[in-house]
Amino acid sequence: MDTPWLDRRQLRAWIRLATVLELLPGVLDAQLRRDAGVTHFEYYVLAMLSEAPGRSLRMTELARQTNATLPRLSHVVSRLEARDLVERFPCPQDRRATSARLTGAGWAKVREAAPGHVANVRHQVIDALSDEQIDQLAEIAGAIVARLDPAGSMAATYTRCDEAPGLSG
Repeated sequence: MDTPWLDRRQLRAWIRLATVLELLPGVLDAQLRRDAGVTHFEYYVLAMLSEAPGRSLRMTELARQTNATLPRLSHVVSRLEARDLVERFPCPQDRRATSARLTGAGWAKVREAAPGHVANVRHQVIDALSDEQIDQLAEIAGAIVARLDPAGSMAATYTRCDEAPGLSG
């Protein structure tokens, strides 16, 4: 089988993207651990719950929105429960299912963590780009996501800001 090797231009783009994928998670995680005492994934779980109606979601829906396996999510939610940031309860529509809800302390944690997280995202990514590059990044990431998620199972997560009031697009 003949491998279609990347040319210099393609390799340059790939190496830079791979480097971002390696560096950015650690930078985001370090800031959230230092400033709010949560990991980036824990913050993501709390944020998804904070945006949900009633600040609660079925565990299966929360796993889908965070792209986590149920065992990984269950482990993380257990840690958050131990800190009184999240509580689990039987789903009202299906008593066999379990839902997770943000507690008052969890909502306070999201409000505490969000400003620093947004400032870090702005500093590390947004402010490094021109307005045109931000639009290009959204288009590029969208094209890659379409390949990675052809069924659109995470579409509600990554398109939730597409038509928001006040956002250009």
